[in-house]
Amino acid sequence: QVQLVESGGGLVQAGGSLRLSCAGAGRTFSTYAMGWFRQAPGKEREFVAAISWQVGITYYADSVKGRFTISRDSAKNTLYLQMNNLKPEDTAVYYCAADHRTARAVVAGLGIDYWGQGTQVTVSS
Repeated sequence: QVQLVESGGGLVQAGGSLRLSCAGAGRTFSTYAMGWFRQAPGKEREFVAAISWQVGITYYADSVKGRFTISRDSAKNTLYLQMNNLKPEDTAVYYCAADHRTARAVVAGLGIDYWGQGTQVTVSS
């Protein structure tokens, strides 16, 4: 069974840091573009960051640029999201995603091949 399993969420004070991980299982995701999305209570799911499978081209939402860094370790079949200088508005459930198309397709968030189950990030003020 193909799965994406997120971990690393939790409660942190504003200004703090967390690193999310997304481990792939059931297949290799080394040739898949991958990304992170988040959904806050009462809001729609929104794009956070994406990374290509080839040369590691990255895309970020304006709200996280300069604070979040997406990376991947293909040998470990794992995606990461380093989140620094967290703000209360970053509070959400964070989901990882994988798609056989391009990183731009992941940014668009439509027809994504695989989604993780989500991990909660809560930032207190």
